[in-house]
Amino acid sequence: MSFLATALSGVKDPQLQEELQERADLVAHKIKFMDLVPVCLLDTSNSPAYQLSEVLQFSGAFLEPNPDGAVFLIYHQENRDLTALMREVPAMLLPGWGAVQNNRVILMDIDAYRWDNAEGMLELIEDLAEMTHPGHFIFGKEGDKWIRFEL
Repeated sequence: MSFLATALSGVKDPQLQEELQERADLVAHKIKFMDLVPVCLLDTSNSPAYQLSEVLQFSGAFLEPNPDGAVFLIYHQENRDLTALMREVPAMLLPGWGAVQNNRVILMDIDAYRWDNAEGMLELIEDLAEMTHPGHFIFGKEGDKWIRFEL
């Protein structure tokens, strides 16, 4: 059983559990028909950050540890909000990376997500799906919990 299924089975309110399951099923159904996208997760020292790697699979992406081979770069760091990331990340970007050349750099306030409940985990999956499949998903958190960073 996946961590998402485990989290959903722990929801006590049957109506909320059904709503969350429907949201999870919607994402799962849509990504079935899409190619998985290579994503490099980085922290503010340009080191690979693996804490979201398991969640990526539910959002239609997979972990690419090399920034040069990724379609998207997602920067996140605990205790760093979007404003701090906007100050720090530009100096770390290498112009030769494909994601940088194609303006596919994303900044994410990882502290804005609740990992301790099914609703928070599902929200993270939805947002990652929207980040990595623009135009296919719109959940409305862009600008609040994450932003597309354009050079």
